Amino acid sequence: MQPAPDEDRRDTAQDAPWTRPECQVWTRTLLLGTCLLYCARVSMSVCAAAMSQDFGWSKKEAGLVLSSFFWGYCLTQVVGGHLGDRIGGDKVILLSAFAWGLITAATPLLAHVGSAHLAFMTCSRVLMGLLQGVHFPALTSLLSQRVRDGERAFTYSTVGTGSQVGTMVTGGVGSLLLDWYGWPSVFYVSGGLTLLWVYYVYRYLLSEKELLMALDTLAQAPPMSRRTKVHWRRLFQKPAVWAAVFSQLSSACAFFTLLSWLPTFFRETFPSSKGWVFNVVPWLVAIPASLFSGFLSDHLISHGYRTIVVRRFMQAMGLGLSSVFALCLGHTSSFCKSMLFASASIGLQTFNHSGISVYIQDLAPSRAGFLFGVANTAGALAGVVGVYLGGYLIETTGSWNSLFNLVAVVSNVGLCTFLVLGKAQRVDLNPAREDL
Repeated sequence: MQPAPDEDRRDTAQDAPWTRPECQVWTRTLLLGTCLLYCARVSMSVCAAAMSQDFGWSKKEAGLVLSSFFWGYCLTQVVGGHLGDRIGGDKVILLSAFAWGLITAATPLLAHVGSAHLAFMTCSRVLMGLLQGVHFPALTSLLSQRVRDGERAFTYSTVGTGSQVGTMVTGGVGSLLLDWYGWPSVFYVSGGLTLLWVYYVYRYLLSEKELLMALDTLAQAPPMSRRTKVHWRRLFQKPAVWAAVFSQLSSACAFFTLLSWLPTFFRETFPSSKGWVFNVVPWLVAIPASLFSGFLSDHLISHGYRTIVVRRFMQAMGLGLSSVFALCLGHTSSFCKSMLFASASIGLQTFNHSGISVYIQDLAPSRAGFLFGVANTAGALAGVVGVYLGGYLIETTGSWNSLFNLVAVVSNVGLCTFLVLGKAQRVDLNPAREDL
């Protein structure tokens, strides 16, 4: 079946790279959107100790609430990537942000509905996961279509710093709000700012006509777009695709496990320390680390290094070296050294933005959203297991070493898989091949 002329024009417009001014505006906007995404996501981690005290949650129950986010998060990854490939990632990101922004702002109200606090919080976190799960697959699809190859790593790593900025802002400002006004204020502020961001994007960057066209496209049967080179089933016959999936699984699991448990680790191990310090410093280090990794990646490629070699180097830093510093966290009783090791581990993990995250776009630009969705689904599933298992291991063994050992094992299994199976050819071209 031949694509309709209107669909051809839509594909062409959606594929056209942004001009430099457009790219700069969208990069800043997406950076802020990703920052707010993590402000909303991390709010529960920052408030978990205070909420546990108010509602009488045990470590296992707190782990249940924290991990329940990933139950929903893993279910919409593939859908988000597919929708991004089909109607444009910008529309998917906007519509989802409106929904999860409302849920975030309403979280304190849900927590006080009836006496089943644990059940309501668990359900709200599942719903948050469902709504936020589309963000990064849609973002990957959007950047693979609209950003030029030579600028892709730096653009993605720049937008990716939003995760560190959001975590840092919520850790710092959220800790102050928590001390001054109580934990509900953290959710009110992050949810309200998200809704303001949605209004800005809708008012100045996307038109009502574009959103209506996107919704109209969803109501129609999927066309055979010219961007689809290879059927999705054939992608999973390629070892390189499985290398991408396992590496993304490992990096996501390690990151989410540390993201969820580091605030509790510092609060319990160093009770006299200030929350705004340990909730801010690691993420403050991660911001320049992420930007540097993107610059270094594009710089090395522009100077003749093969793309696959650069991606492997980034993964060795993001998974291998970062896990070494995570292990060190369990073997020191010094607050300063713990801050140093946590900052190094989190900072090095940002090299994954210029490694596996961009490698997926290298492998299959026409299916980048879908493929990233599959890989991140695996990572979210591992996050569910990792965060909950982390809480179980801490409570069972009485030692934080078990958590950091878990992070190290998961990270190095993913790294070894990528180094062995990762290949240097596009997999979405039929029958031609393009070396990376």
